[in-house]
Amino acid sequence: MKSTITAVLFGATLSAAVFTPSTNADEAVLAGGCFWCMESDFEKLEGVIDVVSGFTGGSAPNPTYNGNHKGHYEAVKITYDGEVLSYKDILDHFWVNIDPFDDRGQFCDKGPSYLSAIFVANDKERAIAEKTKADVITQFPKKEVITPILDASTFYPIKGDEIGHQDFYKKSPVRYKFYRWNCGRDQRLKEIWGDKAMGK
Repeated sequence: MKSTITAVLFGATLSAAVFTPSTNADEAVLAGGCFWCMESDFEKLEGVIDVVSGFTGGSAPNPTYNGNHKGHYEAVKITYDGEVLSYKDILDHFWVNIDPFDDRGQFCDKGPSYLSAIFVANDKERAIAEKTKADVITQFPKKEVITPILDASTFYPIKGDEIGHQDFYKKSPVRYKFYRWNCGRDQRLKEIWGDKAMGK
């Protein structure tokens, strides 16, 4: 599990990432297991302005990675240029970077906080999300797509002493690549999605 691997990989506290999204930018909140990996996968997508790691979906106030985040998903808030990417583009990228059939977590990370989910802010986003999920179900008629579409709730960015989780793949590339390879993320994505797999 990531919690075990993290104990080996995560070292000194790192400086905070600056988050200054455009006032005209669009946002999406998605859960796909390890937020280190989700940051990496989405920040490489042209049109994405920023990706912030955090927690959402639960009722516990002010969740923290090493403290109480019961009921919350490990998630990312993606800020993107709506003139370059649509919400559907974001979700199309999301699907090929997760295992939509895993009801225990994602890849080597198991437990409720590592489950995948799409958090929608309004009816328009829900309709688009439902359509993309239906497309995945059509692609895999013999499998159960378990990724839920949920109403958006408060998103809590990682902060304080845990800020090193933001942009971890940039700050600690060797440790990040070691974690990602040992977790089997890219291997499983390739198995599911073939050439569509985009996780690196």
